[in-house]
Amino acid sequence: MRAIVEKGLAGQGPVPAEQRSDHIRDTEPDPRRILAAWGAFTAEIAPRVAPILTLARDAAASDSEMALTLEQISAARLDRMTINARALLQAGHLRPGITPAEAADILWTYSSPELHELLVIRRGWSAERYGRFVAQALIAALLPAQDS
Repeated sequence: MRAIVEKGLAGQGPVPAEQRSDHIRDTEPDPRRILAAWGAFTAEIAPRVAPILTLARDAAASDSEMALTLEQISAARLDRMTINARALLQAGHLRPGITPAEAADILWTYSSPELHELLVIRRGWSAERYGRFVAQALIAALLPAQDS
């Protein structure tokens, strides 16, 4: 299961999604473009990974090894979101009052397989609509309001 998830996390194309995400995080000066790209990456990756994690979650109810694997995958996602949150803080992008830990929790939540399950699988949203929603929600939750 871990190998399937890791393959799904690579995304589409010759450059893994994580590398593309790191590149835009480290080179794009506009935080709205960074979060829009992260929403697009979520829309690209979630359809490949979320269904597997949802099935594994169901299996984990009676399989302690599967439960441990899922916990490790979730912890790794939180570690990655913590790195992203710290980068946003260091670049001066976070809204005042948002701590890196809170930003990491928000990033972790919006990249969750559970949110994909609710909106795409259960409510029938397209991947594109889901990605736009994630991007807009991250922008609203993490960045200062734009001047009109």
